[in-house]
Amino acid sequence: MPSPFDSDPFEDDRSGGLVAKPRAGDNAEPLSISAISALLKRTVEDRFAYVRVRGELSGVKRAASGHLYCCLKDDKALIDGVMWRGGAQRLAFRPEDGVEVIATGKLTTYPGRSKYQIVIETMEIAGEGALLALLEKLRARLADEGLFAPERKRPLPFLPRVIGVVTSPTGAVIRDILHRLADRFPSRVLVWPVLVQGEGAAAQVANAVRGFSALPVDGPVPRPDIVIVARGGGSIEDLWSFNEEVVVRAVGESTIPVISAVGHETDTTLCDYAADRRAPTPTAAAEMAVPVRADLYAQLDELAYRQRRSVTRPVQLGRERLEARVRRLPRPEAVLAARSQRLDELAERLRRGLKDFAGARHRRLDAVGARLSAPLLLHRVEAGRQRLARTGLSVPLLVRQWERAAGRLEPMKRVLPQLDPRKPLERGYALVRRADGHVVSSRAAAAEEARLTLEFADGALDVAIGAAPPAARPAASRKPASPPPPGGSLQGDLF
Repeated sequence: MPSPFDSDPFEDDRSGGLVAKPRAGDNAEPLSISAISALLKRTVEDRFAYVRVRGELSGVKRAASGHLYCCLKDDKALIDGVMWRGGAQRLAFRPEDGVEVIATGKLTTYPGRSKYQIVIETMEIAGEGALLALLEKLRARLADEGLFAPERKRPLPFLPRVIGVVTSPTGAVIRDILHRLADRFPSRVLVWPVLVQGEGAAAQVANAVRGFSALPVDGPVPRPDIVIVARGGGSIEDLWSFNEEVVVRAVGESTIPVISAVGHETDTTLCDYAADRRAPTPTAAAEMAVPVRADLYAQLDELAYRQRRSVTRPVQLGRERLEARVRRLPRPEAVLAARSQRLDELAERLRRGLKDFAGARHRRLDAVGARLSAPLLLHRVEAGRQRLARTGLSVPLLVRQWERAAGRLEPMKRVLPQLDPRKPLERGYALVRRADGHVVSSRAAAAEEARLTLEFADGALDVAIGAAPPAARPAASRKPASPPPPGGSLQGDLF
């Protein structure tokens, strides 16, 4: 009898039976998908509990929950990666596609899709070259948005009353700024303490800049007229917080002019591009913020002196010009000497002329007076009365001549109203006038006119003459002519 151990235990499986059957002596139960997936997950996590991988980020996506999903790849392979919200919030940079990073974490599997992935705990940029490439990529993207445009830059106030400083309260930067402000122009300074490097520094700096902008103008806390964002020198990693997009956007959106004083003169951050003015050092930022008070005093004194000179200079120039003109003027005695002599001469001539004129008039009066004697005047009156008597023009005669003339005028006065040409208009007659006012006395003359005016006793009427004259009435219908008056004249008496 053959032993059952002589047969192959997988022979039945390879035969491909229709229904799976248990085999004698086999204690290996089939595993479920979930069981084998869990087994693989434990195996991978135990074997790769801590790994560091270097690769290029691809497909970076941040979910609404705060988790970060991405892929790490090189030129031959790709692995999925996930970073939970706590770790993603602690990142010192913003992950973007194309950035080469070094990720530290553990490998695990995702049974839902039968895929393995790396759970990233920390992520760092792979070297300074990759960091500079990320910086240049971010700078180009923000520049394309116009965040660094020169027309966005605002002028700094000449003399700010309040200066806001965003920096670390324990570093040497704030002391340098305060010392420099005290030397140049003592001003009121508000310090917003922040971290200037490390985890959370970028968020604090951005919140500080936005906080200064949000202060009301007349609130209990004075609103700064200018804001200085300052930090001491350091490596690119130390200054990276000021390259973060959240800080750059906060500086660009600030409603208060901002001076960026991050690092030394050779250090440049994206915050410098977004600020209204870049200072090479924090001390230089203090010098840009305020003028030198002593220089202002000297300038005020100079302006006051120039003002006084400007006020007195016209008076002085006027006095000099007046004195020069006075020196060129002739002496009053010399100007009046000729006129005085001429006046004396005319006065003497006037006196002699009046005396001679009075003597001549007196002699003429004597000659006329000799001819105006009383007997001579009486003789002339009597001679005139005799000439009047010889003319025969007595008063009664003149009165009788006037009465005869008035008698002849009276009949003419009674006839005058009857000779008025408009008197017959009251009995139905009409005057026919042309447009120029002349009287039309015949039918032929009236036919030549386009318009006529008929004047009646109560007014005038304009009429238009037709193109064709009206037909003549038959002779039988005409009234017989009136017999001539006894006098033989054909002209009737209108009165």
